[in-house]
Amino acid sequence: MSERHNWRHRFQKNVFYLTLPREAILELLSRTSKHLSAKETYAYLLKKYPGIGLSTVYRTLNLLSQMGLINRLDIAKGQSCYEFRSGEKDKHHHHLICNKCGKIIDYRDFIDEEQKLVKEAKKKFAGKYNFQVQNYSIEFYGLCKDCR
Repeated sequence: MSERHNWRHRFQKNVFYLTLPREAILELLSRTSKHLSAKETYAYLLKKYPGIGLSTVYRTLNLLSQMGLINRLDIAKGQSCYEFRSGEKDKHHHHLICNKCGKIIDYRDFIDEEQKLVKEAKKKFAGKYNFQVQNYSIEFYGLCKDCR
């Protein structure tokens, strides 16, 4: 199944339409390894789609995040950045986020250990709290080498 077909299916399942701005943002984020802010996303898209509005970009990023198609990362100074969420294990990663400059470092260390821990945690949450975990993220906040 193509990625685009999968997006369309996810939207139909959630009773939303895959509009041009939604598809454009998904295309952009799926092709970059950068963590883009809403304003950076808007700047990229404005070149190709001059009629797109900044408020549309904000609303779309919020919807795509709620749908689990992209990850929202809260960084320094109340800013947020976004990245495409891949279901592929080899792309699974987490983040080190600098509180001062907002730099984001992707890391893939301890993935196997993490998967075991998460599997056990999901079982315990289900048994103890009758809670089904659907998603999780791990971010560490601190200071990068340049800001220390």
